[in-house]
Amino acid sequence: MKIISIGEVMAEISGPAGQFNVGFAGDTFNTAVYCQRLLKDTGQVFYLTRLGHDPLSGACRMFAEEHALDLSRCASDSEANIGIYAVQTDDAGERTFSYWRSNSAARKLFQDAADFDALAGAELIYFSGITLAIMAQSARAALFDRLAALKRSGVQIAFDSNYRPKLWESRETAQQVTTQAWALCDLALPSLDDEMALFGDADQDAVLMRLHGLGCHHGALKRGALGPVSLNPSATDNGVFEAVDKVIDTTAAGDSFNAGYLAATVLKQPQNIALSWGHRLAAQVVAQRGAIVPTAPV
Repeated sequence: MKIISIGEVMAEISGPAGQFNVGFAGDTFNTAVYCQRLLKDTGQVFYLTRLGHDPLSGACRMFAEEHALDLSRCASDSEANIGIYAVQTDDAGERTFSYWRSNSAARKLFQDAADFDALAGAELIYFSGITLAIMAQSARAALFDRLAALKRSGVQIAFDSNYRPKLWESRETAQQVTTQAWALCDLALPSLDDEMALFGDADQDAVLMRLHGLGCHHGALKRGALGPVSLNPSATDNGVFEAVDKVIDTTAAGDSFNAGYLAATVLKQPQNIALSWGHRLAAQVVAQRGAIVPTAPV
């Protein structure tokens, strides 16, 4: 199985002032790392982004290699660099971010043929609202056209809206583009809070009704500590989810859920198992600091 995850990976600066650590993270990158851990030798996850020629971009390539990700399809830009962000976490595990990404090479995704060529051979393609938000409008349109063609040829498309208001030109643009992505995807991985914030839905039932109206009948609605629910209207067994009683850092909670769900789906596991894998992995990740933690999945 060949899986391509598309988006932006950034250098992550974390830790107390004067004792900063540098790692690498990004929503679709986090999902790619955890999905590859779960799949092991049964599948290969390719990460499609753009990087610079700067030292941090080089270190990112080595980091990806250490996690068995394939970055061979990523173009390098001599005039741009990898994006950078700093993260601080409060006592409840909630995060505050500062970003330096205006010259990120990933913002040039799908502005030339190389990135489209890199999609060849994929059996599943995963991307997010952040992937779309950082791209030029013309690149988004071209990507949607290519994904629609790939879907017709049998490639599965997976999407998580992952709404970040500051990345979008306007809320209306985010609504339009995200709606188009939901209508295109085969596997939908929305979060309840993101969907309510973006579309103004009153509650979970309203979110599910809108998504079902767009054809999203496969996937999971993430609800944080409450556990996920299947998007399949006829699903009768969502599974039983243990409470998440230890939250140190919520970074990559949704990303790791997506990895567990996608890995289980690729391995032909039933829906309740896919939901369980996602929830269990997310619970392990939020009990540790950082987006990429060393001891998950178990």
